[in-house]
Amino acid sequence: MLKSVQALQALLLAALLLPAGFATAHEYQAGELQIAHPWSQELPPNAPTVAAYFVIHNTGKNADRLLGVDSPISGKAELHEHVQQGDLMKMQQVPNVAIAPGATVTFAPMAYHVMLLELKDRSLLSDGKRFPLTLHFEKSGDVTVEVAVQKQAPAGSQEHMHAQ
Repeated sequence: MLKSVQALQALLLAALLLPAGFATAHEYQAGELQIAHPWSQELPPNAPTVAAYFVIHNTGKNADRLLGVDSPISGKAELHEHVQQGDLMKMQQVPNVAIAPGATVTFAPMAYHVMLLELKDRSLLSDGKRFPLTLHFEKSGDVTVEVAVQKQAPAGSQEHMHAQ
């Protein structure tokens, strides 16, 4: 009897913890690409644009390419990167982002990132909210991720640069 009560308690605890595990799960799959931890930093309500970040890892043997993105919260979405020009860091739009076989490409502040322009729905841009972002890959197709809006950038995100 004691073992069945303990088993029932363990099962109940697992059932209670399961939703928490799903709530923190923040990884997506598109073909052989893994997309992890989509996030955006909370900005003032009058900010004209917002940036989104994530990590793409290509587990396959073939290169793929991120061709573009879109989100229902914005009228326009662009792929951007920061580049060093002399003593200045400059942001520029890129037509696509290559993901080599076995490579990890990090979208982070001061690296590749998504710029969401012509914002339509600011209600999802506060801390703790999420908004959808669809990534369009050349070979892996489309995948929609949920971007978590956070007050602070995740630890270490300022250190990331894109790798290919």
